[in-house]
Amino acid sequence: MTPITEVEGRRVALSNLEKVLYPATGFTKGELLHYYATTAGVLLPHLRDRPVSFLRYPDGPDGQVFFAKNVPPGTPEWVTTAEVRRSEGAARMVLVQDLPSLMWAANLVTEFHTHQWVAQAPDEADRIVFDLDPGPPATVVQCCEVALWLRERLAADGIEAYAKTAGSKGLHLLAGVRGASSERVSEYAKALAVEAERAMPRLVVHRMTRSLRPAKVFVDWSQNAGRKTTAAPYTVRARREPTVSAPVTWEEVAECRSAAQLAFRAQDIAPRLQDHGDLLAPVLDPAHATPLP
Repeated sequence: MTPITEVEGRRVALSNLEKVLYPATGFTKGELLHYYATTAGVLLPHLRDRPVSFLRYPDGPDGQVFFAKNVPPGTPEWVTTAEVRRSEGAARMVLVQDLPSLMWAANLVTEFHTHQWVAQAPDEADRIVFDLDPGPPATVVQCCEVALWLRERLAADGIEAYAKTAGSKGLHLLAGVRGASSERVSEYAKALAVEAERAMPRLVVHRMTRSLRPAKVFVDWSQNAGRKTTAAPYTVRARREPTVSAPVTWEEVAECRSAAQLAFRAQDIAPRLQDHGDLLAPVLDPAHATPLP
């Protein structure tokens, strides 16, 4: 019988808590749910009001992994949803607004991916993101070099960038913006990616073509498209180990000399929050949002 837990007055079914999701470390579903419950204070603000795509892996990363964008069957009536325009017509997606919704969604075993806009204003992007993806043998070390260049270039336009690990092999840069459509933000991001390639031709590529990417860092500017989503801060990834998309300091980026230095697992996040708080909190503050040049 599936245990029912009351979370802030809502009844939430939590199933298979002893199930090992990450065989490499023995990390269980119960531990995953505990992580999300204890990290909710910083995670929820990054999810709130943003239609969420679920990358589900109910049997662990070695099992079936699939995206679920529409409201899943059996979603409780108290979970908030929003209508989202798509090229093929309108659809309904989940908004993870509170702790009960987070725990219900986490019980599905999912990565959380969000758009760069909120449901109330789908035509205006409120953040810009660069997904720095290293082509082997390049690693996050090379991503850090590119990130530092992009940080300075964005600062020249008055935009303050913040960094987080992808939770897989790369690095994400984020900044708050305002007054522009997703299309305009994408154009600006692409221009900076092209500029980065010109400045560092041996290190950077701005095109997705696989044959161009070995030993280089792909600066993926396309994540700013209105239809696309990016792994949310603090989400656990469907990887061999329960790695997290974790905010990092610029000092950590500048001092990175090995990939292991920027590999954070679920158990690492609580101590980091004690030391740093939410390093991405400024991205949530409208006062820090900058118009594009």
